[in-house]
Amino acid sequence: MPKDIRNELGTITFDENVIATVAGYAALDCYGLVGMASRKQVKDSISELLGRENLARGVDVRIQNDDVIVDMYIIVSYGTRISEVAHNVMDKVKYTLEHFLGLKVEKVNVIVQGVRVTGER
Repeated sequence: MPKDIRNELGTITFDENVIATVAGYAALDCYGLVGMASRKQVKDSISELLGRENLARGVDVRIQNDDVIVDMYIIVSYGTRISEVAHNVMDKVKYTLEHFLGLKVEKVNVIVQGVRVTGER
């Protein structure tokens, strides 16, 4: 179900896939995030990192009563504080969707699907 924003000039309609892609790009700016995980197949998502062109596959968007609820399925870097990465993703995604798209974001849920070692020790 697309999200409509109305004002005196007309209506802007955002498809949920667009909202998911913007949220995915915003999340990738967060330190400690390695990538997005597939939300469809949980057991395969831990080993599968999605590229930038597939960001919407790691994000689930629901619209309820003009509020947007976002579920982010992520993979974090080993050695980072998972709670801090999750809080940063929540804040960044909420700010980006509200500031750039003008949406009212009720909540951003972060589901950590895995931890990945990103470099040599």
